[in-house]
Amino acid sequence: MDDFKLKYKTVMDDHFPDDMQITFGSQTLVYRKKTWKIPDRDGELIEKGLRYGENPGQEAAMYELVSGNLELGGCKFIGPLNGMVSALTETEMIQAGKHPGKTNLTDVDNALNILKFIMDRPACAIMKHNNPSGVAMDSSLARAYHRANMADRIAAFGGAAVFNRSVDKETAELVSSNYLEVVAAPDFEEGSINILRARKNLRILQIPRMDSLESLCKIRFVDFKSLNDGGIIVQQSPVNIIRAASDLIPARAVHNGREYSIERPPTQHELEDMVFGWSVEQGVTSNSVIYVKDGCTVGIGTGEQDRVGVAELAVIKARVKLRDRLCFERYAKPFNELTDPAVRLALDNEVTEMKCGLVGSIMVSDAFFPFRDGVDVGIGMGVSGIVHPGGSDRDYESIEACNEATPKVTMMFTNQRAFRH
Repeated sequence: MDDFKLKYKTVMDDHFPDDMQITFGSQTLVYRKKTWKIPDRDGELIEKGLRYGENPGQEAAMYELVSGNLELGGCKFIGPLNGMVSALTETEMIQAGKHPGKTNLTDVDNALNILKFIMDRPACAIMKHNNPSGVAMDSSLARAYHRANMADRIAAFGGAAVFNRSVDKETAELVSSNYLEVVAAPDFEEGSINILRARKNLRILQIPRMDSLESLCKIRFVDFKSLNDGGIIVQQSPVNIIRAASDLIPARAVHNGREYSIERPPTQHELEDMVFGWSVEQGVTSNSVIYVKDGCTVGIGTGEQDRVGVAELAVIKARVKLRDRLCFERYAKPFNELTDPAVRLALDNEVTEMKCGLVGSIMVSDAFFPFRDGVDVGIGMGVSGIVHPGGSDRDYESIEACNEATPKVTMMFTNQRAFRH
């Protein structure tokens, strides 16, 4: 075991080339490997790239696009020198902490993939294993972080907190009270870095060009998927077409010549949560269903094989996380450390009565509901609205479920799927 623990601390040499070229017909993209001069465990400056890949023992390298412009079928892909995570330098690694590995940086990258759609308000995305554990936006950065953290305090442990505003001292104080691997932001206000530095292993990253993050919303990049046999699948990255409430479509379906439509229109607040939830979905692994409320995630189900199952999983997670939050707020300890059976039972019952905190929330699905059973899960927990792509042969059943609910539930379509594998 001791030898394996050492692997976590070892910065591997990699044998990937300094430069890489990918040719698409007559067009070539040129990439340059990123390395940094960061002190090792003995304090000696050593120039190396990633610590390792997804696991110790996997060599890995990160490359920045530095030359070439690709246009295929009328689609202009992102050009060179627009890097954010891939453009990080030693200067922007304000505190290197432990040398970064692949997952540390891909967590930050996926957080940016969510935050780029919610740049109009202070927001925080806390990532774990390339999925959000909690995302929130609010009137202040500190409040956004607090809500994102408390949405799933358990999973946030050891995660990456990424902000869309300069980190102030109040936010830094909150961050420093938790254990995180990475904190990333466009900037850090005076005094905040000294607070964060108290965590010696924390990686503090200032993301270059984050002020232009929103401009990436409509620009595609080339998305590669490598196969076990050495082959490659290449695709355009998706573009999220839901940027405002006006982009959503009231749910409607036709079955056997009869038209079905949603009877209760959404409120403005529900529409805002629908847009927020769909933005978060852009960074969640499919099959997924999430629940959001008041600009914050309250239950995130990811990576399941069936839609009703992931709807139920998100409810289970909402229950566990709410119970832990209430316990921590009242007794300053996690629920799992609570030993009094009576108090544990009382918390369980309270969360059950609260329907896991999902009453009045918005249910968000990255694909249509093939049957109404998934929709019924959300309605049974008291959601006030549902947003999903639409397009199922049984959309009429889901619409009927919303209209039959007491009180009635509203539903909107995105007319766009958001699978992410």
